[in-house]
Amino acid sequence: MTPAEALAAAGFPVARLSPLSGGCIAEVFRADLADGRQVAVKWSPVGGLAVEAFMLGRLAATGTVPVPEVLASEDRLLVLRYVEHGGALSAAGERQAGRLLAALHAVKGPHFGYDRDTVIGPLPQPNPPTARWVDFFRDHRLLPMADRAREAGRLPAATRARIDRLAARLGDWIGEPAYPALLHGDLWPGNVLAHRGAVAAFIDPAIYWGHPEMDLAFAGLFGGLGEDFLAGYGEAAPLAPGFREVRRDLCNLWPLLVHARLFGGSYAQQVDRIAARLVG
Repeated sequence: MTPAEALAAAGFPVARLSPLSGGCIAEVFRADLADGRQVAVKWSPVGGLAVEAFMLGRLAATGTVPVPEVLASEDRLLVLRYVEHGGALSAAGERQAGRLLAALHAVKGPHFGYDRDTVIGPLPQPNPPTARWVDFFRDHRLLPMADRAREAGRLPAATRARIDRLAARLGDWIGEPAYPALLHGDLWPGNVLAHRGAVAAFIDPAIYWGHPEMDLAFAGLFGGLGEDFLAGYGEAAPLAPGFREVRRDLCNLWPLLVHARLFGGSYAQQVDRIAARLVG
C-alpha cells in the first residue's frame, strides 16, 4: 500500500503529495487533499506511529505548548493538521520557545518515567516508574543505551567502561529536581517549527517525566537554541548554578548515546570526551 492509498483508506483522498524533511522513522509528506485541506502525513510500512500520536495528544492536553493536531492515527499512518512553517526562530522567537518550555515543565508527574514506555526516534525509550531522578537517569537512560551502543559495535569498550565509572558517581554532579516535570524529550532545534520568526509548533516528542535540564541541555546540543532560549526559560524558571559548567554535558550523554547507537562515529567520540573529562 502506498501513502496515498493509505490516506484514501483513512478518509483523506489525496490530490498531491510533496515530501517534507525529516523521516527518521517514517516518510513525511505534505498532502494537498481533494477537498482543499493540507495535512502533514507520516507513513511507515513497518509501523510504530501510534505512540507518536499518543505523545502529541498528551502534550496537547497540557495546553502549554503548540503541537500539530492529530487528525487520524494508526500504527503505520499518522495524519496531522499541517502547520505553516519555514525559516529559523528570531531572538524573540527563541525567548518565546524558552517560556513555552518552562510552562510545559510546570506540569508535574507522580514519579520519574511515565505511565507507559515511549520512543526516541526509532529506539524504544523505557519509562518504569522510579522515585529518584539519579536512579532513573542511571538505570533507564545511560547504562541501557550504552549497552545498546556497545552491542551494536558503535561504542568502544574503553568508553563503555568510562560510562560505568561515571554512572557510579552521578550523585556527585546531578541532584534531585523539585519534582518530576513533563519533558518534550527530543528537543533539538529541528523539532521546533518556526513561522515568521515565532514558534509555530513543537513536533516529534519523546515524552516522560524527568529533570527539566534534560530538555534544556538537548536544545543547545546541535546549535540553534542558545542564550536567548535560556533567557526566555529563565524568566519563568531560573537555571540553577552549575548547569552550563557540568550538568549540561551530563544530560547530553543521553541524546549522544542515542546517536552513538544509531550512527556511531563522532557521537561516540563526544560521549568519550565528556566521560573522560569527568572520570578520566
